Amino acid sequence: MGHSSLEKIIALQRNPANIRNLCILAHVDHGKTTLADCLVASNGIISSRLAGKLRYLDSREDEQVRGITMKSSAISLHYANGGQEYLLNLIDSPGHVDFSSEVSTAVRLCDGAIVVIDAVEGVCPQTQVVLRQAWLENIRPVLVINKIDRLIMELKLSSQEAYTHLQKILEQVNAVTGSLFTSKVLEERAEKNKEEEEKEGEAAPDGDQVYDWSAGLEEADDSHLYFSPDQGNVVFASAIDGWGFSIQQFVHIYSQRMGIKAEVLLKTLWGDFYLNAKAKKIMKGAQAKGKKPLFVQLVLDNIWSLYDAVVTRRDKEKVEKVMTSLGVKVMARDSRHSDPKVLLSAICSQWLPVSRAVLSMVCEKLPSPLDMAAERVEKLMSVGARRFDSLPEKTQELKKAFLQCSSEENAPVIIFVSKMFAVDVKALPQNRQRPLTQEEISQRRELARQRHAEKLAADQMAATEGNKDHGQPAGLGTAKMESLTLKESKPEEEEEQRETFVAFARVYSGVVKKGQRVFVLGPKYDPAQGLSTLPENCTASDCATEVPYLSRCSMESIYLLMGRELEELEEVPAGNVLGLGGLEDFVLKSATLSTSAACPSFAPLNFEATPIVRVAIEPKHPSEMPKLVRGMRLLNQADPCAEVLIQETGEHVLVTAGEVHLQRCLDDLRERFAKIKIAASEPIIPFRETVVRPPKVDMVNEELGRQQKVAIIHQVKEEASQSRLSDNLHVDPNGLVTLTTPNRLATVGVRAIPLPQEVTSLLERSSELIRTLEQMNLSLREGKNLDISVGTMDAIAGLKAQLENLLQGRRWRSAVERIWAFGPRRYGPNILLNSVEGYQRPSVWQCLNRGGEVGEAGAPAAGLRDFDSSIISGFQLATLSGPMCEEPLMGVCFSIERWDIQSSAPSQNQDSPLDISNEGLAEVHEASPAAAAGLNQARRRADAALADCYGPVSGQLIAATKDACRHAFQAQPQRLMAAMYTCEIMATAEVLGRVYGVLGKREGRVLNEEMKEGTEMFIIKAVLPVAESFGFADEIRKRTSGLASPQLVFSHWEVISSDPCWVPTTEEEYLHFGEKADSANQALKYMNAVRRRKGLYVEEKIVEHAEKQRTLSKNK
Repeated sequence: MGHSSLEKIIALQRNPANIRNLCILAHVDHGKTTLADCLVASNGIISSRLAGKLRYLDSREDEQVRGITMKSSAISLHYANGGQEYLLNLIDSPGHVDFSSEVSTAVRLCDGAIVVIDAVEGVCPQTQVVLRQAWLENIRPVLVINKIDRLIMELKLSSQEAYTHLQKILEQVNAVTGSLFTSKVLEERAEKNKEEEEKEGEAAPDGDQVYDWSAGLEEADDSHLYFSPDQGNVVFASAIDGWGFSIQQFVHIYSQRMGIKAEVLLKTLWGDFYLNAKAKKIMKGAQAKGKKPLFVQLVLDNIWSLYDAVVTRRDKEKVEKVMTSLGVKVMARDSRHSDPKVLLSAICSQWLPVSRAVLSMVCEKLPSPLDMAAERVEKLMSVGARRFDSLPEKTQELKKAFLQCSSEENAPVIIFVSKMFAVDVKALPQNRQRPLTQEEISQRRELARQRHAEKLAADQMAATEGNKDHGQPAGLGTAKMESLTLKESKPEEEEEQRETFVAFARVYSGVVKKGQRVFVLGPKYDPAQGLSTLPENCTASDCATEVPYLSRCSMESIYLLMGRELEELEEVPAGNVLGLGGLEDFVLKSATLSTSAACPSFAPLNFEATPIVRVAIEPKHPSEMPKLVRGMRLLNQADPCAEVLIQETGEHVLVTAGEVHLQRCLDDLRERFAKIKIAASEPIIPFRETVVRPPKVDMVNEELGRQQKVAIIHQVKEEASQSRLSDNLHVDPNGLVTLTTPNRLATVGVRAIPLPQEVTSLLERSSELIRTLEQMNLSLREGKNLDISVGTMDAIAGLKAQLENLLQGRRWRSAVERIWAFGPRRYGPNILLNSVEGYQRPSVWQCLNRGGEVGEAGAPAAGLRDFDSSIISGFQLATLSGPMCEEPLMGVCFSIERWDIQSSAPSQNQDSPLDISNEGLAEVHEASPAAAAGLNQARRRADAALADCYGPVSGQLIAATKDACRHAFQAQPQRLMAAMYTCEIMATAEVLGRVYGVLGKREGRVLNEEMKEGTEMFIIKAVLPVAESFGFADEIRKRTSGLASPQLVFSHWEVISSDPCWVPTTEEEYLHFGEKADSANQALKYMNAVRRRKGLYVEEKIVEHAEKQRTLSKNK
C-alpha cells in the first residue's frame, strides 16, 4: 500500500458522512471472499488478474487449504462516486456454521451488510441465519446475487429461464425478511394492546366492547425493507469472471440510446413489462402475451450472447464485433490465451466491472455512521434486565454523542471491542523491516568496511605475536566466542517471537489517540454505582478510586486494519473501524471502552452457534503443562466462541462449536499459542438423564400388565437393600422414596415425576430469566432494593403464566405456586416441588408481588429456614449428576412429600437443659433479679446445645435429600437424552440414496426432503445425534464424490426411546431377544461409554464362552 494512499485514508476518516462500515455475509462457498478480492483489486492492492484466485483476506494457511474463511478480517478501501470520495471499511466474514460467532463480531461493528447469494443454490440455511443476525443488530442489508455464470455454463438455462429463476430467489430472500418484520410488528402490537387494556381497565369497565383484530401490519411501512432491483439495492454478478451490474447502469445506457426517460425505464426494466417495437412503447403483461420481458431482452440476452461467443463457440469474428461495439480494448496475450475465461473476464471487467456496481450501491444505499438509528443506540446501551429509561441521566445524555458521531475534543470517547485477534509480533508495523534510504545504505557500507579493516589488523597482530601456548589462532578463539554469545542470545529471541493481541474495535464517539487512558467497562458494570462512587468530572488518567467491574488502561498503539497488514496511526476519529494494541491484559474477548464513567457496558453479542463439542487436552510430555495452560489461555482470548475450562477431575477441556472449529483450535494450540505436541481425547459427548411415564407396551409391543410395574419397584428395593442405606430407606409401590438421616433426626420423602416436554423446553429457553429471578429473590432475602425494568417483570410474569398453562391436571394442581427451586445450578430445566403438608415457605415468584410480602420473608420457623437451604442443596447436587452415568438431569420434577425434623436430640443428652428450665420456672417468682439472669444464661446454653447439631444435621440432610432424589429417580422408568444436530444437506438426485445410507448408519432421522424449484438439487432436513456426528461431513463428501455437503447446527435434546437398564421379563421378550438380550441397545452403549470414560463401574462380561471354536479348515 502506497504512503500517499495511507494519507488519503487518514484524511477521509475525518468525514463521517462519507464513511461506510459494512460486512459481507453469506452461506459457505457463495463467493464472499472472491467478491472481496474484486473490491480490494479496485484499489490496486492486488492485481485484478489474481482477484478470486488469491483470496487476499484469507490470510491463514488452513483457510487457503480448505478454501473456506474462518475469521472475520477488515480492510479500508477508497472509492470515488459521483464527485465525492468515500472510505469503505469492509469486513469479510465466514459462512461456515462453526464460525458464526465471527459473523456476530463483524455485524456489531457495521452499519450495513452485503448479503451474497449463489444464483444456483439460492437461499440456504446460513443465509437465513445471517439475515436474522443483521436484523437483530438493526443494520441495513443490500443484496448481491453471485455466480450467474453457473446458470449459463452449468445449468444451461436460457435467458428467459434464468430471469424466472432470479425472480424466485428474490422472492425467497424477501420472504425471510418479511417474516422477521412481521414478528417484530406483532410483538410491538401485543405490547401496545397490553398498555391499552391497562388504561381501559383503569378508566371505565362498562360500555360496548369492540374487538380490534387487525395485527398492525396494514399500517406498518415495510417498502424500504425488501430487495428489488428497481430500488437499487440488488446487484447481479459473477465475481469469478469479474462482472456485475445493477439495473441503474443499463438504464443509463439505454435511456440515451432509445430516447426513453430514465425514470420510466428504471420502473419497467425489472418486472412484467415488454417492448412493443411497432408502437415503440413499453407495455405491461409480457408473461400473459408470451413476450420477452425487458430485462431479458435488454440485459440478459447481451450477457448470454457474450458467453456464447467467447466461451461456448469461441467465435473470434463475433468477439471482435462485440468488443468494438462495447468500446473495449483487450491485450493481445489475453485474446490468444488458451483458456476462454481469461478473455471473457478481460472484456467483462472493462464493460461491467463488479467493483463499480457493488461499491456505488454501497455508497448510495447503506447508511453512514451519522445515520445510526436511535432504537439501535438504546438497544446497545441497555443490558439484560436494565431499561434505557432507568439508566442515570448522564448515561442517557450519551445517546446524543452516539447519534452526532462527534469528533470534537470535548466529545466522550466510546469504543466497542468485538473480539481480540492474535498477531505475530513481527507483523506489527513498528517491527516490520522498512526499505533503507541511500544515506543509510552508504553509512552501513562504511561501518562494514571499518569493521573488516579492524578484524584484519587484529588477525595480523595475533599472527606476528604467535599463539604457541594455546596451540590455536586467536581468530578461531574469537569466532568460538561469537558463536557462544549467539547461542546464548537465541533463547531470548525465541521468547520474543511470541503472539500479541490486537483488539478489533469501532469508535462510536470522540477521537481515539495513541497513549490515551480510558475506562474498561466489564459486562456487569453499573453506571449508577460508578457515578456515585467516583468524584465529579473524574477521568481515567487522574482517578484512583476502585469501582467494581471498572478498570483503567492506556491504548499503546492504534492500527488501521488492511487485511493481512496493519498500518500504525496516531489518532482515529468517530465512526471508524480500527485495531487497538496493548489491551490483552484488560480485555478477554469483548469490552466497552470509554473516557466517561457514565457509559454503560454494551449489550453482549448474539451468538447463533452453541459450543457443544468438548475434548480433553494434555501435553505429550507432562513437563510442558505450564506451556499448555498458557496456550489455552491465549486461545480462549483469541477465539470468540471457544471455551476453556478445568473440570473437577483436573482435565483441561476445550469446548468448540463443531468439528472444523475444533480442528482449527487444536492446530492453533500446536503451532501458535502453546507450540508443543498435544494429545486430544475422543470428543466428550454430553448426555442428559430423565424419567418418562411408565410405558404401556413392552419391547415386543405387547400390552403390559400390573406385574411389570411391580417388578420395577421390587428391583429398586433389592438394589437399595444391598446398599448401606438399607435400614433408612423405604420405597413405596407408587414410587415414593422415604429416607432417614443416619442420626435419625430428619426424614425426607421424595417422588420423581416426569415434566411435560413443553415445560422442559420452556425452562431451557428461559434459563437466563430464571437466573435473574434467583438473583432478585436473593436480594429480597438480604433486604436489598433492586431497580428492575418493567420488561423483566413482565417476562417473569409471562413465564409463570406459561407454566400455569402447561402444568394442568390433578397432579399439577397449584404446582407453580409450590415451586421450591430450579436446578441444577439454580436455573436448570428441573423443578423441586414443595408438597409438605403445613409448610408455607415464600414463593419463588415473591418478587412479582413484593410490595406486600417482603416483610413476610422470615415468617417460617427459624429451624425450618435453616434446613430449607439444605434440601435445596441436596436437590442441586442430585440434578447435577444423575445415577445412570453422572450426567445432569433434565425434565424431572422432584416432589418433597414428607419432611419431618425432630428439633431435639436423643433424650439423655437433653435431660439436663430441660431440668434447668423447669427449676428456673418454679423459682422465678421468688428469686431475685440475679436468679432470673442465671435462668436466661441456662436457656442460652440449651439453645447452643441445639445449635451444635445444625452442622451435622444440615450436612446429613443434604446427603439424604440427594440420595432420596436419586432413588426416586431410579424408581421411575429412566432414559438417556442425547444432544441432537439439525442437519441440512443439499444433494443431487444421483447421490440421494447414498446420503440416506450414511444417515441411516449413524442413527439419523430424515424429517423432510424437498426439491429446490428450478434446479436438480434436493434439500434434505434430518436430525442426527451429536454422538454419531464425528466424521459425518467427511463421510458424506466421500460417498457422494463431493456432491453433497452437510451443515450441522445444535438443535435440541431428545429422549432415546430404548431403556438402558432393560432386561427381558416376559416370555415373548425371551423368545424375541434371547436370554441375555445382547442385541445392540443404543442407550446402554452410550451409557457404558460415558461410565467408562468417567471411571465408574461398568457391568459387562469381558470374556464369555472361552472355549476356542475349531473349524475344519483350522484343523488341517
